[in-house]
Amino acid sequence: MPYETFVDDSASLVEFTRVYLAIFYTFVAGFYTFRIIYKNRNTPSGVIYPGDKFCTSWWNHMVFKFFRAAIWFVCVIRVFVPELDSYLGLFPILNGWPGVLFGDVLLTAGFILTMFVHFHMAALWRSGIDPKGPHELKTSGLYEYSRNPMYLGVVAAQVGFFLALPSIFSLTCLVIGFTAIYRQTLVEEAHLAHRFSTQYKEYKQLVPRWL
Repeated sequence: MPYETFVDDSASLVEFTRVYLAIFYTFVAGFYTFRIIYKNRNTPSGVIYPGDKFCTSWWNHMVFKFFRAAIWFVCVIRVFVPELDSYLGLFPILNGWPGVLFGDVLLTAGFILTMFVHFHMAALWRSGIDPKGPHELKTSGLYEYSRNPMYLGVVAAQVGFFLALPSIFSLTCLVIGFTAIYRQTLVEEAHLAHRFSTQYKEYKQLVPRWL
C-alpha cells in the first residue's frame, strides 16, 4: 500500500477518534451517574465511601474524579475546538496508524471489563471502603485470576486513552491515575486483610494483585 494511503488513513483515524472519545466519555459519565443514583436508591446505606476528609482514600477519590472530569471536558471541547490539540502536547510520531486504533480498542475493552466486573459484583459493589463491609470476600469469576480485575480494566482503559490521544495531557492522566488506583488498592487490601484475616491471607497467596 502506498505511503500516501497510510497518511490518509491516519488522518481519518485521528478524526474518527476525536469524535469517538467525546462520545465514549460522555457515555461513561452518564452511565456511572445513572448507576450510582440507582444503586443509592436501592441501598439504604449508600454505595459511595470516599473515607474521612484528607485520608488516603479520600485523596485518591478526589484525584480520580478531577482527572475523569478533565478528560471528559477536554475530549468534548476537542470536537468543537480542534485547535485545543496544540495545547495538549501531542506526540506526533504516535498520533496515527496503528497506535491510535489500538488505543481505541484497548480503551473500549478496558471499559467492558470494568462493567463486567461491576455487574458481576452486584450488591457487593462499593466505591471506596464501606467500614461495615463487605459481608463476604469475592473470590469467584475473574477474582480467581486477579485480586483487582475492575482496577485492571480501569488501568487498561487509561493506557488505551493515552494511545488514542498520545500527548503530555493523557500521559499525565495515566501516571497520576495509575498512582491513585495503586494507592487505593493498597488501602482496600489492608481493609480486607483486617476484615477477613486468615481467609484473605490465603487468597493473597493464591491470586496475584493484577495478573
